[in-house]
Amino acid sequence: MDKRYKPLTLSQQMELRQQVMNDLLSHPEWSLQEAVCHLKKGLRLTTADLAKLAGVSPRTVQDIERGVSQGTVQTLDRILGVLGLRLSVAAVQGLEQPGV
Repeated sequence: MDKRYKPLTLSQQMELRQQVMNDLLSHPEWSLQEAVCHLKKGLRLTTADLAKLAGVSPRTVQDIERGVSQGTVQTLDRILGVLGLRLSVAAVQGLEQPGV
């Protein structure tokens, strides 16, 4: 946890986590860069902390935050996994498939 903040109780941490998850789910228009920045700031984590929790390198998180990289599907899944979310693909009805 970022040392610039006062330590939170377990219940406060859970509320914060739920709020960040709700924010991410209610803003599908956010870019990956915006989502990762919000996740990190909302959970009060440093880049190193988020990277460690996600099991990726700090450089990977930095590159995504700066918009230098979009990351891989596996990386995104790991970062979202910090909140207990999984990356998935959903078909949208009404869209024509190529070649049909």
